[in-house]
Amino acid sequence: MKRTRESYQSVRPGVLEPEVLPPDAPDPWIEKLAWLMDQSIPVGRWRIGLDGIIGLVPGLGDLIGAAISAVIVAAGVRAGLPRSAIARMVANVAIEAVVGVVPFLGDLFDMAWKANTRNVEIFREALKGKRSRARDSAFVAGLVLALAAILSIPIVAIVLLLQL
Repeated sequence: MKRTRESYQSVRPGVLEPEVLPPDAPDPWIEKLAWLMDQSIPVGRWRIGLDGIIGLVPGLGDLIGAAISAVIVAAGVRAGLPRSAIARMVANVAIEAVVGVVPFLGDLFDMAWKANTRNVEIFREALKGKRSRARDSAFVAGLVLALAAILSIPIVAIVLLLQL
């Protein structure tokens, strides 16, 4: 028996097919990818995803996770999201990738941070026009300033040591 759209909707009411999705919703595959990477595996009362498992592979795990996360960011770029939202999404992936490099504790952070889920939420809000560009820009600027401060500490220490 071949199903028509009407019979499909009667079997699964409320399910929207891709061509009738509201314009302010990300593609369903983006949400599925984020769920797979961040929440697909129940562990007690918590949920982790493949990102946490992949991140356990030394060296390549965090790189592979960041590359998969970049697919969601690229979808945001293709959808025409504001630059501030894209920058915030990139920052989320960067935070997860950089902290994830730390053995064991970084992997625990990866499992808790859930950059993909955060980025889908940013995607959704930006499509609806409910995303604060100023807030996203301030977050990214603060992150850049913090990184600059962290990188300047060794330089200042070397300069001070050379002056002794």
